[in-house]
Amino acid sequence: MDYALIHLLVATTIFVVSHFAMSGPLRRSLASAMGAQGFLIFYSAVSLGTFVWAMVAFDRSASGLALWDGTALVPWILASVLTIVAMALLFPSFVRNPALPGQNNAGLGTVIPMGVYSITRHPMMWGIALWALGHIIAAPTFRVIIFMTGMIVLALVGSHLQDKRKLAGNSREFAPWQRRTSFWPRWNRLGALREIWLLALVAWFLITWAHYHFFGIPAGLWMWIG
Repeated sequence: MDYALIHLLVATTIFVVSHFAMSGPLRRSLASAMGAQGFLIFYSAVSLGTFVWAMVAFDRSASGLALWDGTALVPWILASVLTIVAMALLFPSFVRNPALPGQNNAGLGTVIPMGVYSITRHPMMWGIALWALGHIIAAPTFRVIIFMTGMIVLALVGSHLQDKRKLAGNSREFAPWQRRTSFWPRWNRLGALREIWLLALVAWFLITWAHYHFFGIPAGLWMWIG
């Protein structure tokens, strides 16, 4: 029995479940007891603490054998493409994103989704999920699968639960917004990101460079030119 992997599984599970609990059934009681600002601080501290715990558990677990050769040409290209698409979704998601906390969503019900929001209303979470999936494809070891599966579940299940909360809290604005947008990405509309692709490619190149030169793990083009 690999106790390091069990430790990683426990840490990752608590990281994910704590997010769901604080965002869902415990949110109202915690916010009432701590106040809005206090709850935000508590939420951030628990999220950061459990994430660091999962990362430490990941680092202390052995790489182990891969389930397939992630360094072969096809999985490597697929992982790279997924990562670039993830960045193209992620970067514009920081602008006018109604899913982010503290956003003033007055008038959202009349907004026509443009750019990345014409693809999916959760570009940030889909960016995280695709990034994690790319890592699983390129490095299919048990520790990567455990941690990255947790990230995918957190991103996609969390987004679905957030949709339900937003709709329950403000159906006037979010009902029309959700009707006009899609949870599942409309891949045929990736052309709407034409101004982002160069930024995504440059960022991918620099991040994979750092991935290889600082951590000694080849990624992207550095598998062949490192």
